[in-house]
Amino acid sequence: MSWPPTLAGSPAVAVLERAIAQKRLAHSLLLHGDDLDTLAAVAQAIADRLLHPSGAAADFRPSAALGSHPDCFQLRPAGKSRQITADATRALIAQVQMSPRLAPCKVAIVHEADRMNLSAANIFLKTLEEPPERTVLLLLTTHPYALLPTIRSRCLHFRFPASAGAGSAGAEGWAVWLDDYRAWLGRLAEGAGKGAAADHVMTLYGLVARFGSILDKATAQSWEAQKASLPPDLGENEQVAIETGLANGWRARLFADIEHATRAFARPRFIAGDAASHRAFAAAIQRLERNAGLLRLNLNESAALEDFLLCSLRLWARPPNRATPGPAG
Repeated sequence: MSWPPTLAGSPAVAVLERAIAQKRLAHSLLLHGDDLDTLAAVAQAIADRLLHPSGAAADFRPSAALGSHPDCFQLRPAGKSRQITADATRALIAQVQMSPRLAPCKVAIVHEADRMNLSAANIFLKTLEEPPERTVLLLLTTHPYALLPTIRSRCLHFRFPASAGAGSAGAEGWAVWLDDYRAWLGRLAEGAGKGAAADHVMTLYGLVARFGSILDKATAQSWEAQKASLPPDLGENEQVAIETGLANGWRARLFADIEHATRAFARPRFIAGDAASHRAFAAAIQRLERNAGLLRLNLNESAALEDFLLCSLRLWARPPNRATPGPAG
């Protein structure tokens, strides 16, 4: 399996390739970054090189997909709560305690390791402290500091940026949504009369409705693309968790794009010396980041976006006699 194209030849990949070739790879690696798909691709590439060493006998390269390899074990969050439970962690540990069946070693991949509950994390910590022989543990997370400090301290850390194409540009209708959002902010800041208030509010709720549709479609398309690469024996709870994780990943990228779009809108006004825009921008981003953080506590994305846009309506709307100066130059 190839490394993600944008990572091939990078210093982190060079270190991994050299350690694998010299059979000196650490037994526990923490792979973290901004995109779970990129981390999963890196983990698969590492596992492929460990399970199918160069020059190995044909028996070491079965025709089955890597996800079905008898010496490759994967642990994922399960259910709508997307938790890794103590029982699931014990089951993984029982698997890695056994001797390899085909390959020279065993590989265990823990997807979204930050989703371990406290009991699971403490159970897994004992395995990190006394790892089974000929076993490599790969922990994947986009939130490394949500892990127990004792787990982080027992892993060798590698950070990987998102691969090209891992962003939100591929979400159908998203570029138009962002254009309409910036145009809405512009109308607010122009200081339109009271008669435009209804239009501002209708546009706001139209943006909320369209956001939900874009998110659902992007998630569905990603899920269809990923299903083909999943192990055939993956349980229903794990499938639900993966699909929910895809939705959460898209949601985070879309909210990040809203922050960038807000900054792009406000920047010309900063240059024009509009102090009110500085205050509005700072308050809007503070509210957006607050709501984005609450999404991890299961706040509904439509409610989070609606609250942010209502806050933006109050912050950016101005009466006609206080219209924002145009951009400098």
